[in-house]
Amino acid sequence: DLRKGPANVPLKYNALDTTYNTDRKSYIGEYEVVQGVPRNPVGRTGMIGRGDLGRWGPNHAADPVVTRWKRDSSGEKVMKEGKPVLEIVAIQRRDCKEWALPGGMVDPGDTVTNTLKKEFGEEALNSLEVSPEENKRIQESLEHLFHHGTLVFQGYIDDPRNTDNAWMESQAVNFHDDSGNAFNKFTLQAGDDAQNVKWVEVSHELRLYANHLDLVKEVAMKHKAYW
Repeated sequence: DLRKGPANVPLKYNALDTTYNTDRKSYIGEYEVVQGVPRNPVGRTGMIGRGDLGRWGPNHAADPVVTRWKRDSSGEKVMKEGKPVLEIVAIQRRDCKEWALPGGMVDPGDTVTNTLKKEFGEEALNSLEVSPEENKRIQESLEHLFHHGTLVFQGYIDDPRNTDNAWMESQAVNFHDDSGNAFNKFTLQAGDDAQNVKWVEVSHELRLYANHLDLVKEVAMKHKAYW
């Protein structure tokens, strides 16, 4: 039965499903459940079922937007059209080869805050492959750096995997290194679902996966940066 989980217990929609320790509430409000199956609140997609997504209904992701100012060889901010230029950490996805924010799915029982740190560490710093000592250092540094973030977006994501009955939602949080010194201690190294990682200059010409460019534009506007 598609409307039940592996324990053959009906899934609880529009609620925290304690049986499976999964939050099935939508960031955009209550959604319809028709004959035991959730219905995409934004509209039809042309595809029924769960598709490639892991859960029926909302699938929550966390996307860290890590930024710093682009600087010249003398350490001064690079300016374009009278505005400072931002850089973001972007990863190249292994599956579709597109560049994206280093985010990921919120696992059952996990929090968005922890997922933001974990995914950045795994995809942009290759924390899964380093020694236990180095991983501990990375996690402690990320704990400090990711302590103060600004919520950029919380809602429905226009993702190619969305179906009529399963869809992506995200919380995007900006972590800005204003001095440029905080992230210098890290060596960017692709890992997990990423095959490449680098600092990328922010502009309207940037091409990113799904609606990630919209999230980056929102960050650029908040910092009054070049776009």
